[in-house]
Amino acid sequence: MNPRLNNPLRWRLNPRLKRAALLLCLALVIAACAKAAYTGRSQLLLISEGQETQLGLQAAQDVKKTEKMSSDQLQTERVRRVGRRIAVAANKPEYKWEFNLIEKDTVNAFCLPGGKVFVYTGILELATSNDELAAIMGHEIAHALVRHGGERMSMALMAQFGGQAASMALGAGTSPAVAQVFSQAYGVGSQVGFLLPHSRSQESEADEVGMIIAAKAGYEPSGALTLWQKMDAYSTKKGQNPPAFLSTHPPSKERIKDIQAKMGAIRARYYQQQLLN
Repeated sequence: MNPRLNNPLRWRLNPRLKRAALLLCLALVIAACAKAAYTGRSQLLLISEGQETQLGLQAAQDVKKTEKMSSDQLQTERVRRVGRRIAVAANKPEYKWEFNLIEKDTVNAFCLPGGKVFVYTGILELATSNDELAAIMGHEIAHALVRHGGERMSMALMAQFGGQAASMALGAGTSPAVAQVFSQAYGVGSQVGFLLPHSRSQESEADEVGMIIAAKAGYEPSGALTLWQKMDAYSTKKGQNPPAFLSTHPPSKERIKDIQAKMGAIRARYYQQQLLN
């Protein structure tokens, strides 16, 4: 056999093969392009929403096995009442909505694909009003509705596995590697060593969409402003050791200004005050 043809390094360095690989990756990216809900922004999504939801439902079961649910019936019902109103406003009937309160001082909350929402009792120390609770839940639900986790998963798969990312994504329901990336993207499961942070654009998008659906549910958009002002003060107090939520959702003066800038238009267009808050 010709040794030149049997040299794997030669194949790796072959410019024609390189171009073919680049074209394959480009085709993959084009095929995976989608439009974000509410904003219409272009997204790279390698896995389907159904696959993402399947992973979310599996992760929700794991969370319930490892976390203690709160026995405080009043606060649990408060979370569920606010959540149910936001779910109606979100208009996502295929989601199997469920709202849970975890007994832990952690300042955190998250929504998994499929509509499984988890709020920690620790964050209720900051979200004292229902408008503020609606802001935090709306924000987290917005991340799921706009598929920010799927977006981060897709980027992570491309970065870690390159050309293998597509085949791995096709088996997303069973692939351990994809399940691990899912846990990193959503920050769930047993102590994940590395969390994939939200980008600034995703955070801004979740703030906006979250305010919209909370306002549609009858909650005052200014709740988002007072919430993040409290978050900013809390983050400053904690210094170099912010809680998990603030490490992936960093508050900032710019963020608060952005919320202030959007709040009035969202109130005018979407807010309808309801008798029961």
